[in-house]
Amino acid sequence: CMNIQFPFIGREKEIARLRQLHKERRHVLILGVEGIGKSALVEHLRESFDLRVCPTSERLSEICDALECSLGLEANGLELVKRKNRLLKSLKEAKRAVVVFDGTSWTTPKLGTFIENVSMCVPVWLCARSEHPWDIGRIWPLLVRFEHVELKPFHPKEIQKLVTASVRDHIVPEKTLGIVDWLH
Repeated sequence: CMNIQFPFIGREKEIARLRQLHKERRHVLILGVEGIGKSALVEHLRESFDLRVCPTSERLSEICDALECSLGLEANGLELVKRKNRLLKSLKEAKRAVVVFDGTSWTTPKLGTFIENVSMCVPVWLCARSEHPWDIGRIWPLLVRFEHVELKPFHPKEIQKLVTASVRDHIVPEKTLGIVDWLH
């Protein structure tokens, strides 16, 4: 499987809103269909903010691994409960950090409780495809505390900019410029 890095284009309105919500230390739910660019948006914002990103948010052990790595902690054979408690303590001390749970979907009660506990320490951003209780699971009741930022599909002009930048960066062939409308 090839991992192609396309240039980051557009999303100015969403970026401005996320900048304001970050400044206000608010919890955020970033919504959008698969492949719309939620992860790319978060990665782009990492350049400006202290975002502690959990690239996968399905298993508590993977979340602990990602957060420990970003906080410079090692598991050292600790039980999961001790790891969670140590992470929560470290996050309380990480004054400007925001924790991003990317790929948030069905959450179990244990995972939901952990995310809720993290949200009591620092702002939390969730990246998800849906906000419906049957899709998101245990964290659904928490969403009343979250600002929603929805990523919509690109307009034709944004697709044109993306393809032009991708041709410039030699990611796609120049003849791709002739099928921008079809791509949209």
